[in-house]
Amino acid sequence: MTSDVSGALLRWYDAHARDLPWRVGPAARARGVRPDPYRVWLSEIMLQQTTVATVKDYFERFTARWPAVADLAASPREEVLSAWAGLGYYARARNLHACAQTVVAAHDGAFPSTEAGLRALPGVGLYTAAAIAAIAFDEAATVVDGNVERVMARLHAVEEPLPGAKKALYALAATHTPAARPGDYAQAVMDLGATVCTPRSPACGACPLAGGCEGRARGIAATLPRKTPKKAKPTRRGLCYLARREDGAVLLTVRPDAGLLGGMAELPGTDWTEDEPAPAPPLPARWRAMGAVRHGFTHFHLVLTVLRADVPLDAVPARGRWTPAARLDDAPLPTVMRKALACGLGPERLL
Repeated sequence: MTSDVSGALLRWYDAHARDLPWRVGPAARARGVRPDPYRVWLSEIMLQQTTVATVKDYFERFTARWPAVADLAASPREEVLSAWAGLGYYARARNLHACAQTVVAAHDGAFPSTEAGLRALPGVGLYTAAAIAAIAFDEAATVVDGNVERVMARLHAVEEPLPGAKKALYALAATHTPAARPGDYAQAVMDLGATVCTPRSPACGACPLAGGCEGRARGIAATLPRKTPKKAKPTRRGLCYLARREDGAVLLTVRPDAGLLGGMAELPGTDWTEDEPAPAPPLPARWRAMGAVRHGFTHFHLVLTVLRADVPLDAVPARGRWTPAARLDDAPLPTVMRKALACGLGPERLL
C-alpha cells in the first residue's frame, strides 16, 4: 500500500502541483533544479498557522528585501519585526531572525541538511525540520501538517479525535513516505489536502487515492478527522493610551520578548484581563475615550479601549519613547495596535 499511495500521489502532483513562489515544481526538479533551503525555510516558518494566500505577498517582500539568509541575519531585528507586522504569531519573527543569525554564525550561512541538524536551530520544530529536510535536501523525512493529518485520517478511517490521534496519524504518514522523491511527495500530500481533500466537501471524485480510501468507502470521509470540542474563548479587556505630541509624534513602548506579541511595539496600556482594567496612563494628561477595538487571538477575544491625549513637546512619559509620525508606518506594530492607532487618530490617521 505504501508504494501505491506515494506513486499515485506523485503522478497526481506531476500534473497538478500548485505554482507557489517558494516552490521548485516537479518539472524543474526533474531537470535538476534544486530548491533554495533559505526560501524553503522562510516559507515554512511563514506558513505556520497562516494561509498560503496571506503568505505569498509577505514572502515576496521578504525575499526582495533579504534575498539570502546572510542579508536577513545582518538586518536589525526591529526591521524584521516591522516587515512581519500583520502576519501574526510574532514569536515566529523573533525566531526567524535568531535562526538566520545562527545559520550564519554557526554554519557559515548554509542550512544543516538533515532533520536532526535542522531541529537544533531556533524556532525549527519537528514539522518544520522534516519539511525542510525533505523539500530542500530530499531526506526521507515524514512531513505532517494539518493537511496531511486530514488525508491520513480519511485514507485510514481514523475516528479517534484530534489532538489525541496525532501520534497515530504521524505513524500512518510515515508508512507512506517514500525513499524516492520525498520532497515532491511531501508537497504532493499537502497539496492534496489543500485543494482536493479539503476540510469541507472533499472532492473525492478528483482524488488519486479515492479507490483505496477507507473513509470514503465507509461514507464518513467528510466527518474526519474528528476533533475534541474546544472550550469557548474568554473575553479580555484592556486600556491603551495614545499620547500625541504637538509635532505629531506618538508614544510607543516595546513588549517583553517573552509572551504574546513579544518584542513588538505597542501603545502603552494596561494588562489584558477578564476583569475591568484599572487606569494606568503613561503620563499626566487630559485623556478622552476614542472608542474600542476588538481583536481575536488564538485563546481569547480582546476588547481594547483607546484613550487619547494631545500633549506638549516637553511632555515626559514614565515609560516608552516618542516615534515621529513619519516613522509610524515602519514601526513593528501588530495588527491589534494598528487598529488602536487608527481608532485613536480618527480622521487624522496617518497610516
